[in-house]
Amino acid sequence: MRAALSVVIPTRNAGASLPVCLAALMEGLEAGVIRELVVTDGGSGDATVQIADAAGAVIVQGAATRGGQLRRGAQVAGGDWLLFLHADTVLPVGWAGAVSAQMALGGPAAFRLSFDATGVMPGMVAGWANLRSRVLGLPYGDQALLIPRKEYEAVGGFADIPLMEDVAMARALKGGIALLPLAVTTSAARYRREGWLRRGARNLWTLIRYLCGADPVRLAEAYRRKG
Repeated sequence: MRAALSVVIPTRNAGASLPVCLAALMEGLEAGVIRELVVTDGGSGDATVQIADAAGAVIVQGAATRGGQLRRGAQVAGGDWLLFLHADTVLPVGWAGAVSAQMALGGPAAFRLSFDATGVMPGMVAGWANLRSRVLGLPYGDQALLIPRKEYEAVGGFADIPLMEDVAMARALKGGIALLPLAVTTSAARYRREGWLRRGARNLWTLIRYLCGADPVRLAEAYRRKG
């Protein structure tokens, strides 16, 4: 039986992080889980596209909005299941088995979150993310979202918006997203640069404003301006 999973990775100048992300996918290839890899690029000026091409990825190019990139990637993917993975997120050992088990059960899922950093603040931020995912059903995209194609298409796919596309998808799925027993490791670079408390507070405030009806385009502009 042909592998059912298409992995979709949005990129923009991800040349430094993409090789590690791709290396973790080898487990899925060896297990026969991955059908294809789709890299949907938003105008990288570094070696991102060349790295993706060398890895045998299907490459899609277009405007650099996360929602639009994910949407374009899903449109060309052929799998019955879609795994949306950020280029600075690394899947854990054993992920192929966890994903296979979830595909057998049915329904969307996300991984737990951890950072490539240790200490109290990384633990607190990751703990909040996992609590939010479990209680509110609102995982973020850096947790790697696994969605059956039928359910993805039934809710209209990712919205072509520059920010909060992952929350929009979670809400469209009505919180019915299982939390897998394994944790991905995502980059803490932005937290180190901006400060754990400052960035965490910004993320929470942005989420609250979005849930209260703020325009994602204006939220993205404010987010970049304060970054």
